[in-house]
Amino acid sequence: MRLLGYTRVSTAGQDPALQIEAVLAEGVERRDIFSDVTSGTKDAIHRPGMKSLLSYAQAGDTVVVWRVDRLGRSLVDVLNTVNLLREREVSIRSVSDGINPDTTSGRLMLGMLATLAEYERELIAERVNAGIAAAKAQGTKFGRPPVDPEVVSQKLSIVVDERAKGRSAEQAARLVGWSRATFYRHLQRSRLPHPPE
Repeated sequence: MRLLGYTRVSTAGQDPALQIEAVLAEGVERRDIFSDVTSGTKDAIHRPGMKSLLSYAQAGDTVVVWRVDRLGRSLVDVLNTVNLLREREVSIRSVSDGINPDTTSGRLMLGMLATLAEYERELIAERVNAGIAAAKAQGTKFGRPPVDPEVVSQKLSIVVDERAKGRSAEQAARLVGWSRATFYRHLQRSRLPHPPE
């Protein structure tokens, strides 16, 4: 079993020394500390330090962090990272939070974390839905913009002409910015005769 450390700060101006000292005090070797300097916009698994840690860690290892919030940018991200490590049979120990899933109290803390993460997910969904409803009430349209039948007809005419000149369906469709499937969809709706392949 190895002890591996992980630290994260949001900007290069922040000093990770406190986190590093905390994991060293738990017995982690300096060479086994993985670090990220990144804002909270990236999920944990997309950060270079965490990627390196995940590829290095083996079943039976323990990841030591100063606080559990260093593992992710939100409760959901923290819980996803904890679950990913646990699926790989890697333990987590949080120095200042006292979270250790190998203990009863640690499992209780993770259970509460999971409940809070679910609550956070629901709040985010509610905010998104409220935002969409407000935007719709103000006249915002969602989805693809409506297609002008005149433009479709002109493009279809060009593609059909090019097909008659010997171009393949894919080549002719590409001339007007369509895929082969888009060409055939518009052709079918137009009820024009299908040119031979």
